[in-house]
Amino acid sequence: MPFDDPFILLVLAAFVAGVIDAIAGGGGMITVPALLLGGLDPLSALGTNKLQSLFGSASATITYARKGHVQLKPLLPAAALSFGGACLGALLAASLPLDFLRRLLPFLLIAIAVYFALKPGLSDVDRERRISPAAFALFLVPLIGAYDGLFGPGTGSFFMLAFVSLAGYGVLKATAHTKLLNFASNFGGFAVFALVGSIHWKLGLAMGVAQFLGARVGAGVAMRFGAGLIRPLLVLVCIALAVRLLWS
Repeated sequence: MPFDDPFILLVLAAFVAGVIDAIAGGGGMITVPALLLGGLDPLSALGTNKLQSLFGSASATITYARKGHVQLKPLLPAAALSFGGACLGALLAASLPLDFLRRLLPFLLIAIAVYFALKPGLSDVDRERRISPAAFALFLVPLIGAYDGLFGPGTGSFFMLAFVSLAGYGVLKATAHTKLLNFASNFGGFAVFALVGSIHWKLGLAMGVAQFLGARVGAGVAMRFGAGLIRPLLVLVCIALAVRLLWS
């Protein structure tokens, strides 16, 4: 296989991505380019990335839930909508033109970075909700989930923005809830890619173990330092992802 030599490097990249993704999202910014550089075709890179990212988002979700930062049962309906949206997005990926989305995404990410950098009063304390829970779950969650299945980069940042700006969540709480919905959207995209046979299982599972361990480290760091770390790292991740997309 073309990635026999860089196998260990890809596993290490997955660990680093797990740490960063558990704190601020954007782990795919590391793993997808690494998989492409490792010799995988674009469709296989996306499918394998969905497999390994499942482990990271699951690990972060479990870690946050054990510390009481997210209640899993009340969020299951929203997670199901995120899963369904991602399945639809992945099915549409082969038939919809994505050039416009690729061109628009860097500017959306820069806007998110500016919001988190300049918005006063962002902390781990909840604020006033601007949208009803039903509207949030029925409209925004499947929309962002569909984006994850269709394209992917920056999904965690979009969930974070929605939780903080519309649901009124504190930064740490938003991060914890983002991981569960991102796990569901990852699983939806993974299911579709698995059905069409676009996954390298050995590599994806090895990277998944590394993601799982990295996400535990990242979630622990995030819970220790809260918004003081999550907020600036989220800004950096959004800017870095935007620059990479503009460069490519």
